[in-house]
Amino acid sequence: MKSILILNKREGETPLAALLRLRAKSKKYENIKMTYAGRLDPMASGVLLALLGEEVSNKEKYLVLDKEYEFEVLFGFATDTYDILGKIVSSKVLTNIGTKDITKNLKYFRGRFRQTYPLYSSKTVKGKQLWEYGRDEKAVELPTREVTIKKLKFLGIKRASGQKLLSDIIKRIGKVDGDFRQKEISSIWRKKLAGKESVNFYIAGFAIRSSSGTYVRAIAHALGERLGIPALAYRIKRTKVGFFAKIS
Repeated sequence: MKSILILNKREGETPLAALLRLRAKSKKYENIKMTYAGRLDPMASGVLLALLGEEVSNKEKYLVLDKEYEFEVLFGFATDTYDILGKIVSSKVLTNIGTKDITKNLKYFRGRFRQTYPLYSSKTVKGKQLWEYGRDEKAVELPTREVTIKKLKFLGIKRASGQKLLSDIIKRIGKVDGDFRQKEISSIWRKKLAGKESVNFYIAGFAIRSSSGTYVRAIAHALGERLGIPALAYRIKRTKVGFFAKIS
């Protein structure tokens, strides 16, 4: 039996749910010790390493591997989670967005810098995870960590109508396991996009290779700040962990 499996974590499921799906797939996994190496947000999909048996004890060496992602940024909306699974904190209808403005600002995210943790993350501060401060609406100073972006490439931009956007967002939020404020957030999106069925919104695509611990949704949010417009991570797919890429 293999000691490392490359799973395809589905959008909407947690890494733990992906492991449970693996166990249910075959009886040979029922009593095998296993864990996953490297978190993925509920709205993210793609490569997830599953360590089996004795390989579980080697987890730390997999956590430090570089990661590669393809992701999309939706311009015109910002949320408290920096992705679609969050409360909208600002919005703006854009008549246009220049691709030159996007590409020239990518230089600020290449190389080594200190990234601020998203409020909705599992980083612990004073004995509590940051997302707990967000849930309880308690003020907290967000810590930072050093990250390195080794590649960041602009892949292009497309438009989506408000009608299509809402349909896609509601469908995808509906896939989410667990308690992530889904009903409340779906209601917020419905209200925000009401009457904007024919309005076009801009979604840009990117490819990134980064050091372990980099929050891609924080890159999306920060890019919007550089451009002076609300932005969030619309879709995130992890394509590689170290040299692990092919799904088992």
